[in-house]
Amino acid sequence: MLVSSGNRTRGGAVTAVVLAGLLTASGCDGVHGSTDPAATASAHASLSGPTDSSSKVSTGTLTWEFEHIADFSGKFEDVAGLAADDIWAVATENDGRATAHLLHYDGKSWKQESLPDALGESLYAPRFEEVGEGELWLRPQNDGSGSDENWARWDGTRWSAVPNPPPGKVGDFEATGPDDIWTLVGEQSAQHWDGSRWSATRLPFGMVDLAVAGPKDVWAVGGRDTGPGTELGGGERYSQPASAHWDGASWKPVDTPQARFDEPLPPEPGAGLLHVFAFAGDDVRAYGSNSFNHGEVDNEPADEFIQLRWDGSKWAEQDPAPGGCDWRTPVGRDGNGLFLDGNWHLTDDGRCVKIGRHRLPTSTGAGKGSHQSLWLKEIHQVPGTDEWLGAGQVEVNQSGDPFSAPVVVRLKRGAA
Repeated sequence: MLVSSGNRTRGGAVTAVVLAGLLTASGCDGVHGSTDPAATASAHASLSGPTDSSSKVSTGTLTWEFEHIADFSGKFEDVAGLAADDIWAVATENDGRATAHLLHYDGKSWKQESLPDALGESLYAPRFEEVGEGELWLRPQNDGSGSDENWARWDGTRWSAVPNPPPGKVGDFEATGPDDIWTLVGEQSAQHWDGSRWSATRLPFGMVDLAVAGPKDVWAVGGRDTGPGTELGGGERYSQPASAHWDGASWKPVDTPQARFDEPLPPEPGAGLLHVFAFAGDDVRAYGSNSFNHGEVDNEPADEFIQLRWDGSKWAEQDPAPGGCDWRTPVGRDGNGLFLDGNWHLTDDGRCVKIGRHRLPTSTGAGKGSHQSLWLKEIHQVPGTDEWLGAGQVEVNQSGDPFSAPVVVRLKRGAA
């Protein structure tokens, strides 16, 4: 299946989240995204980390090659599909209005299409959500002032309205099929669609991400401001990582390792989990950050990256990955290992592989001496294949004529 940002179905194959980092032609490669995840744990973490050399680091075996370069200035926001000859991308064109539209690949060529009428008015480019093998949903992205009522669905033949879209302002969305969908609404409410109705359940803590390992095996992660490790005195709080598990009947809080800086504590410290991935019922991984309000004191400590793994009975800290793969969050999984943000691949046998890239051809207007940066918003596995696509833009910085070229890239695998 193909990936998207917001998080996708994570049973068996992990789907991607918004990528973080920057991929440049000089070799300092990566992908987009950043935040301060300290006290609220409500956004994606800035996951740049050490890039020291390692005996387990390999290079040059994976490369992003251009699949499609759009003929307008802008960027691709998302990519998804139902088959190798049925792939969709959402683009935003820099035409003075940031106009959003679709591009469709039918196995032969990419063609531009308007947003479906069923989507209604949308202030921002919509996003894809996969709902089973034969259905793709397009969700609106509005300004947060109300619910997003008009969702569209693609069944492989035509676009139509989703008859029962998730109610409320939806956050994370996870689906294993059209009769098993989970969403987050607000900080402490989860909703489930069973094929006939939506039902809401209360979460024990404020949660920001979901992962579905099975029908009665769902995880949620975020942060908490009460309980052990949160009291600092004087009314101040130290938010802590939190997780909860759905067992088919209710959400139950799960004991989660606390985070704390050494004394003296930096100002306004806070920790939380931001992402959770379920590779299998006994292999669940969570990622977050322990941070603080920077710039108020000298000799600040470094932010701490949280990496946890559920072994079937408890959360434990993961062993650091080698080289540039350390301090990075998974954005997908293939048969050989994990794709990590910043365009790295961590193999199951512990090798850290940097994913390379090409430069835009000069026919696009990019000069030979231009500085080019590839920013990927999503990566996605092509359904029914072991191929992977990425969607984003190449930013071309050059004197007199800088521009941004929307691109879809395909992963090429070389000999190790």
